[in-house]
Amino acid sequence: MTKSPAFLDRIGIPKALSWGFLGVLVFMIGDGVESGFLSPYLLDEGISKERVALLFTVYGVTASVSAWFSGALSDLWGPRRVMMLGLGIWAALQVAFLGLAVPAHHYWLLMVSYGLRGFGYPLFAYGFLVWVTAVTPRHRLGSAVGWFWFAFTGGLPTLGSLVASFTVPWVGTYRTLWLALVLVVAGGLIALFLVREPTGRSRLAPAGERPVATLLGSLSIVWRRPRIGVGAVVRTVNTAAQFGFLVFLPVFFTDTLGFSLTEWLRLLSAMFATNIFFNLLFGLVGDRLGWQRTVAWFGGVGCAVTTLLLYYGTVAFSGDFPLAMVLVSLFGATLAGYVPLSALMPCLAPEHKGQAMSALNLGAGASTFVGPAVVALFLGPLGVQGVMWIFAGLYLASAAMTLFLTLPDQAAASGVRAVPAPARAGRG
Repeated sequence: MTKSPAFLDRIGIPKALSWGFLGVLVFMIGDGVESGFLSPYLLDEGISKERVALLFTVYGVTASVSAWFSGALSDLWGPRRVMMLGLGIWAALQVAFLGLAVPAHHYWLLMVSYGLRGFGYPLFAYGFLVWVTAVTPRHRLGSAVGWFWFAFTGGLPTLGSLVASFTVPWVGTYRTLWLALVLVVAGGLIALFLVREPTGRSRLAPAGERPVATLLGSLSIVWRRPRIGVGAVVRTVNTAAQFGFLVFLPVFFTDTLGFSLTEWLRLLSAMFATNIFFNLLFGLVGDRLGWQRTVAWFGGVGCAVTTLLLYYGTVAFSGDFPLAMVLVSLFGATLAGYVPLSALMPCLAPEHKGQAMSALNLGAGASTFVGPAVVALFLGPLGVQGVMWIFAGLYLASAAMTLFLTLPDQAAASGVRAVPAPARAGRG
């Protein structure tokens, strides 16, 4: 028992926040249950493709706003209160979505309940990410954020889709959506009641700073510190394709390529099962090779290549499940190349870490809007092939943008090597 904290430290998990990582994992499993089937489910309910894309886009807009607020409100209230707010919003609006909107088949009620639910998960998950960056020593920060993204993508959509692949054939789609609510509440309670670390229970902003100044500063830092703005754009590109894929790939894989819904859900689980393990790997690689270099080559260039391989490979060998499994796994692996960005951003503005994380979270939230928006705008005129090329081009552009993400003190850019003594102590 006395050796557990040392073990957690060695693998990069801040021991005071260990229950929070588990809570985020369970919460995001619940949030990710719907990710592989909600789009075709709504289509089966008689909603057009364009309206489904619009619904996902509105969800993305609210998620992007919420992601920005997660950092700003953490500065004001402390991450724990922000996580409580996110849990409450998600649970209340899921009840409205399932209890009122879905049974009534009322599109605008669906839009309000599901769209506003987008405020929920970023407040909870990214609030915890702010907590992680506030507590973790710099020489372990890459590894710690790797574990955060391990938990986040382990749930959304990896294990969430895997859960759905078993429960949808067993109890149906509608009851599976209720199961998602149970998982989200369970994960929220684990994190909120079992994490005792004091930093996240109080405001992070300086005591004399006014609330309005804190909120505005969390937005204005994007142009006050141009590198922060560039980093936010890179973060948007990171998962834009992921959220865009969830809109059209379920239909493409089932209707065009001939896979069953269960096969598609398992492919999606494989994509992000690979991703969660590479999240850990690239967290460690970034601490050693350099955060900027890892994001540019493994993230930007890697995702551009694997996005095109995913399309052309599955089309050329339509219905080949093992090959599809390999191709989706390659994309999931390179998607993790962006993980060190979560360590790099707060170090670009060390005196305003909360504001820098707000910008990063704003980029993360914006990806839930940008991805479906690209699909809504270009899927009709360009088709699936054209949309895949657009996402590949965005990834290459993000690789070029990382050239601007240099740390103020280049001597500190190697992070862990600049402070070898604490690292050795942790391993001892």
